[in-house]
Amino acid sequence: MSIFPLGPTAADHAVEQAAEHAGPPTAPTPRRRASSRGRLYLRRFLRNRGAVAGAVILALLILFALFGGFLTPYTHTDVDFTALTRPPSPEHVFGTNASGNDTYAQVVHGLQRSLVIAITVSLLTTAIAAFVGAVAAYLGGRVERTVLTVIHFLLVVPSFLVLALLSNSYGGDWRILILVLTAFGWMFGARVVWSLSTSLREREYVQAARFMGVRPTRIVLRHIVPNIGSLLIVSFTLGVVATVQGETALSFIGFGVKLPDVSLGTMLNEGANSLASAPWLFWFPASVVTLLTISMALIGDGLSDALNPLSRSGGRA
Repeated sequence: MSIFPLGPTAADHAVEQAAEHAGPPTAPTPRRRASSRGRLYLRRFLRNRGAVAGAVILALLILFALFGGFLTPYTHTDVDFTALTRPPSPEHVFGTNASGNDTYAQVVHGLQRSLVIAITVSLLTTAIAAFVGAVAAYLGGRVERTVLTVIHFLLVVPSFLVLALLSNSYGGDWRILILVLTAFGWMFGARVVWSLSTSLREREYVQAARFMGVRPTRIVLRHIVPNIGSLLIVSFTLGVVATVQGETALSFIGFGVKLPDVSLGTMLNEGANSLASAPWLFWFPASVVTLLTISMALIGDGLSDALNPLSRSGGRA
């Protein structure tokens, strides 16, 4: 990644004079180069106010999911038969539902469940997409054609219906939901990785490794995948957003996480049915879902801007 300076400064001239007296420069170690590149990306990311705001919101949501349960004596399964469908009060700060469950405790648990599902699915789909796409591009020929045929076929399958049927068949277990979301979530990413890797496979260092007899798997993992790392980081971030939306949609229509477990989607489903009589059952989980998706979208935009050398923040670095 190249950096284009805006012009020499007094500090630049001072550095040049010091270098003349110090003698010939020494080559930086790989660790120093990686560290300086990481600081450069961090500076670019911090220049994006929206991305910083998204990171702060996400950090607060994670802290809320981890430690919010210590602020209430109730769990998401506890029932208060003396407070059925009660509005927010000092005893139940987010109110209660028709069954007497504390809405605050359910929001905390639902956020935990949605974050676990979203992060796990996004990690798995990004890893599968990176490996499958890079292997197909590197091997080429019949393997490439077969992989692309499978990807294109799966892309036209009505995945949402299949996801709903499979998840409902296993009783809405969140572990099964992770598996089915992963199984139908890697294809588009793999197609993008393949398109980028087709140019990388012709690079000199890849050809040299091939002629030296390096195994294909090692070439893919050490020479191709690391060179699309910026794409994978952004893909993971945006994948969290897509997974949250997908899990929420499935749970909202009754095909995702099911009681006695709770996710933000199941809370939205319950709140939508009683929006007129008990609006707090809908607006609290809806606010959390909105904050989560907006924060991840802002972070993804900031990472894309920071990792792109042609972006505005890259030009000012």
